[in-house]
Amino acid sequence: MVPVVLTVLTGCSPAPGTAPDDPATGSGARDRTAVGTHSPGDRAAVGRPAAPVEVRIPSIGVRSSLLELGLNTDGTVEVPPPDKGMTAGWYTGGAAPGEAGAAVIIGHNDTRFGKAVFHDLRKVAKGADVVVRNSLGESMRFTVTGSESVSKDSFPTDKVYGPTRDHALRLITCDGDFDAEGHPVNNLIVYATLD
Repeated sequence: MVPVVLTVLTGCSPAPGTAPDDPATGSGARDRTAVGTHSPGDRAAVGRPAAPVEVRIPSIGVRSSLLELGLNTDGTVEVPPPDKGMTAGWYTGGAAPGEAGAAVIIGHNDTRFGKAVFHDLRKVAKGADVVVRNSLGESMRFTVTGSESVSKDSFPTDKVYGPTRDHALRLITCDGDFDAEGHPVNNLIVYATLD
């Protein structure tokens, strides 16, 4: 499959040459949201495991239901709307948490409405637990293996979304200083694997 470069927007400044902000998401210059992420595109949903419905990160007090996120019409990855800043979302174009592949959960850091679900994601340490519950009531425990803050201009698309035999989870939000327009310039990516 040939990778398609996508950018998650809603207030985060897109990388030069990428699609503009999607007005349907209600983006604002002070929304500190999920990412300038990229993805190789949606994959077929045939025979998928149960959808995830909740994520918990006990070490930072996060417990959130999960929205399903797909692609916007311009090819950008959806993020939760700013007025749902305390709710994270699962990108349905990747793996479901618990299956082989990279599952991606995206959350805001801050929005114009204030502190958001992944505000303290930077505090998650290596070895911390992340628990995802699916629609069948099954819980999957992941262990954080590391994190990195990267410039949106050099987002590691293959590392985040690329094929892997691991049962991997990626948590993504915005990070770093603000640019002249008030958009965070980096993305924070937390990597975890299924126990």
